[in-house]
Amino acid sequence: MSTPTTAPAGDSIISSRVAGYGLFMLTLVYAFNFVDRQILVILQEPIKIEMGLSDAQLGLLSGFSFALVYITAGIPIAYWADRSNRRNIIAGALTIWSGMTALSGLAQNYSQLLLARIGVGIGEAGGSPPAHSMISDYYPPARRGTALAIYSTGVHVGVLLGFLLGGLISQAYGWRVAFMAAGLPGVVLAVVLVLTVREPPRGRWESAAEAAYKPGLRETLALLSSYRSFWYLAAAGGLTAFVSYGSGNFAPSFLVRYHGLEMGEVGVILALFGGGGGMLGTFFGGYLADRLGVQDKRWYVWLPALAGTLALPLGFPYLLLADTTVVIGFMFLVTIMINTYLGPALAISHTLVPPAMRALTSAVLFFMFNMIGLGLGPLSVGLLSDFYVAYVGDESLRYAMLTVGVLGSPAVVLFLLAARHLPADLARSAQRTL
Repeated sequence: MSTPTTAPAGDSIISSRVAGYGLFMLTLVYAFNFVDRQILVILQEPIKIEMGLSDAQLGLLSGFSFALVYITAGIPIAYWADRSNRRNIIAGALTIWSGMTALSGLAQNYSQLLLARIGVGIGEAGGSPPAHSMISDYYPPARRGTALAIYSTGVHVGVLLGFLLGGLISQAYGWRVAFMAAGLPGVVLAVVLVLTVREPPRGRWESAAEAAYKPGLRETLALLSSYRSFWYLAAAGGLTAFVSYGSGNFAPSFLVRYHGLEMGEVGVILALFGGGGGMLGTFFGGYLADRLGVQDKRWYVWLPALAGTLALPLGFPYLLLADTTVVIGFMFLVTIMINTYLGPALAISHTLVPPAMRALTSAVLFFMFNMIGLGLGPLSVGLLSDFYVAYVGDESLRYAMLTVGVLGSPAVVLFLLAARHLPADLARSAQRTL
């Protein structure tokens, strides 16, 4: 299989400027995705008080229920995106999740809010896999890790804006207004996306045979099943997300309960040090993997393994110390380390498969990341927190978050196992004939 390193002749419609604008807009959409997803996290304490909820109910609301519909809808939408206009699918998904976020502000009880969040999950399932596929057609393989990492910083731009605006608006006007303010602008952005972003030619950097290849769902899953490195990588990313979502979704409650901060203060702190740290970790994860991967592709999984090894000991002072300033500093470092995996994981996975499998490959990865991470992480913290009350009283949330951090530590071993099998899987991918 030959892979061109420059754009095909006659492909001037996708200039570097067009690709850059497309990447910018897709990153902005991803930021809106996480504003709408994570704003619930900053609002959960006032919601808990008004509706009389337990920590387990909060974990179900912000994690498992959302993740279940997100991953269920994600694979069929990704399969559709591998065969249809990806930009339009993203725009439709953005309209749905933004509208459902605004409707969350009208919920009168837990069941109504749960249904609204399920609607957000259905919409957001159509966001990232089509975008990943577009970006892999905007940029060549040697720049793909950096481009996908830039896109993935949208997570943390969204977290930053969600925490900042959610905290300030909630404190001034209440949590219902915060939901509406977060959701409605996304409908406008969907229109701008359709009118200004160009759909790149599918398989632009691959051979003609690769670009024309249209595998079925069963064939795609069979190919992915043959790559042991992919499944170790997916499991490692899932455990990393388990820690990230588990601790991250309860970070506002942690700062309010144990450090006596107001919602507005929490929003600013998590925006700057949570969102900012996440952006740094995500960008440099992809950037460094591209640079180091020139010599050895295993750096795409070695780098997250190294970062995960550093993150675990840093988590203890973050969760156990009393000095708020020191705690915020350690939170910043942990957030950088724990977010290095996403760009490298996506880039190396897309290298293993042909163009018409990339959206579905991202969806399978996100199935693992979100089922293990978003689905089980916050729910586990909530259940453990309620369980620990009988033993440590008001300190229960602190130790629940610490427990989840320890439970996620085998991710390092799984990244190393992925690295062990990656050279053979890349060699088989390069020899694939169509």
